[in-house]
Amino acid sequence: MIMPLTTTRISPDWPCQVKTPGSYDWERSAAKWLRELVPARYGSYPALIRHPVLLARHAQIQVQQEIRVARTALQTARADLPRLGLPESVIEHTIKLYAAELLQLQHIARSVRAVTDALVERNNSGR
Repeated sequence: MIMPLTTTRISPDWPCQVKTPGSYDWERSAAKWLRELVPARYGSYPALIRHPVLLARHAQIQVQQEIRVARTALQTARADLPRLGLPESVIEHTIKLYAAELLQLQHIARSVRAVTDALVERNNSGR
């Protein structure tokens, strides 16, 4: 008899680096992936190691801050970069880079939300 592993539905944004919720060692794979999203010093704090949902919360905040930074960089590039003496081709390339980074960060934010939801569900179900 095959038992369902979890009631969590896997989001299309679920990161491929994280095992399916309910599978063996999935929380460890989630924590490992989340640690890659935060500054290294946060990944070593005992509370964040013991409670992956706290690590997920911090990763959400971290990624949202990175989104704000990328948005600001994108919105100000056209005005600020010419004053730095950069050629137009470099400015255009940089604007495209910021736009692509913003899309990537938004995808990561959705992935972090999916992992956080699964961790919260696991905590609320008593493991």
